[in-house]
Amino acid sequence: MNSMWRRLHSSLDSGYCPGYLRVQIMRISGGGARPKKKVYYRVPELDKVMDLQKKPAMILRLKSIVESRKHKFLLLRDLEKEVGFVHKWNFMALIEKYPSIFKVSGGDGTPPRVTLTEKAVKTAALEANARDEMEPILVKNLRKLLMLSVDCRLPLETFEMIQDELGLPSDFKNSLIPKYPQFFSVKGFNGRDYLHLEHWDSALAVTAREELAHLESFDRDRRFNKVRISKDGNLPGPFAFHVKFPAGFRANKGYLDQLQRWQKMEFPSPYLNAKRFDISSDPKARKRLVGVLHEFLSLTMEKRLTSAQLEAFHSEYRLPARLLLCLIKHHGIFYLTNKGAKSTVILKEGYDGSDLVDKCPLLLFRDKFIALTGRRDMVDRSTFAPSVSYDFA
Repeated sequence: MNSMWRRLHSSLDSGYCPGYLRVQIMRISGGGARPKKKVYYRVPELDKVMDLQKKPAMILRLKSIVESRKHKFLLLRDLEKEVGFVHKWNFMALIEKYPSIFKVSGGDGTPPRVTLTEKAVKTAALEANARDEMEPILVKNLRKLLMLSVDCRLPLETFEMIQDELGLPSDFKNSLIPKYPQFFSVKGFNGRDYLHLEHWDSALAVTAREELAHLESFDRDRRFNKVRISKDGNLPGPFAFHVKFPAGFRANKGYLDQLQRWQKMEFPSPYLNAKRFDISSDPKARKRLVGVLHEFLSLTMEKRLTSAQLEAFHSEYRLPARLLLCLIKHHGIFYLTNKGAKSTVILKEGYDGSDLVDKCPLLLFRDKFIALTGRRDMVDRSTFAPSVSYDFA
């Protein structure tokens, strides 16, 4: 599986065409293996999401480093120990570029040091309130993540892999988990520490997709079967997913017919135990896996995870063996990008252009802190490649 991700990453890097790349997939026929090339369209607005977060991530990291020091300053000579020799120069440039956040002092025998400005300190103090507001959200999301797993337990190390994406505090194992013994316990199993769910709550076994469908108040009576899918691939209904096709993609009638059948097809809840289903022979079970991926990404703050983070949950969530191909096939729901240090899977409906649609309290605080830089970013608009159709099945 890792080799598949690397091949996709290589294809994305190759810059095959400004608007899309070709992904070669082998199909078996009576005459032997014949390569069939499909087109995977780039979405510049979502690629830019990864570019836009680079500097804010560095600013927030340096802020955390400074705040973690006993006297709330960092000697510049110690910067390399924290971020490494190569990145040290990027952080030095950052300190120089944003005097509204970082202040350098020293001289006359005193080693140069960096602190937060008075305004930055006042803004940073708001994080405590944001963390307090986040706690009930985090507890709920942790319970739901455990409920998605086959045995209602997950290795603690997997949560450590995605703690930043969930918004967990760095010491969540000691500061958060022990506060809720009615929900969580930590137990050893096969030489690893697992977070266990202590209490199943059926009220939480509702997906983000189902909540949105409920808000849309779709009438689930027999008229549902008469509804036709729109040209953008969307269909109102209790089992449909919201899709966003990239500009330049033109779905033909055959594709839309297949998509309509798939959108109308009932499927089991992602919160039902995966052991009950056989994805090799049951198309409803395969659609359920799409629901699992959708729900997993929905529970993250920014509706995205790296490929490695998804893979870490492969066995506990019984994700498809050919996960990459599943994501490519459902390109209206998920987007794969190699922008940034690692390949990333983005839930498309979570974004309007390059902007996250819904932000939790912690992200709102971070936006407020980054606003001290005075940044005003515009979303790039690019043209896409000509249309192409390919099989939905």
